[in-house]
Amino acid sequence: MDMTLRPIGFVRSRYKGKGDAPRQGRLSDTISEIVIAEEYREGLKDVGKKSHLFILSWFDRADRNVLRATPPHEGVEHGVFATRSPNRPNPIALSLVDLIRCEEGVLTVRGLDALDGTPVVDIKPYSPEIDSITE
Repeated sequence: MDMTLRPIGFVRSRYKGKGDAPRQGRLSDTISEIVIAEEYREGLKDVGKKSHLFILSWFDRADRNVLRATPPHEGVEHGVFATRSPNRPNPIALSLVDLIRCEEGVLTVRGLDALDGTPVVDIKPYSPEIDSITE
């Protein structure tokens, strides 16, 4: 089975080290940029019309050997798949961000908790009809 991931870009952020980022990006008003590689910029057509995006990134500085985590707001240990811990076997991060603008291959976003230089592997639009559970 081939599981090759190709980064489509990278994050420019004021968060330089693990202790700099907030517990959850949605809890922060920090502005970051996502710089899309030239060969993928055509895929940004109409992205600027969206208000919110899901950013999938590869937390390349995470500990990939962690199977249990204790969320700071709970103080109780869980299996890592029951948490939002960045440390996990495959450190794929999912962040819901506010899109501020999309210009010349750079997305300016609010609410991203990724460190500076973090590889971005995909972008998907948020859809209230699909992604919001009202129950």
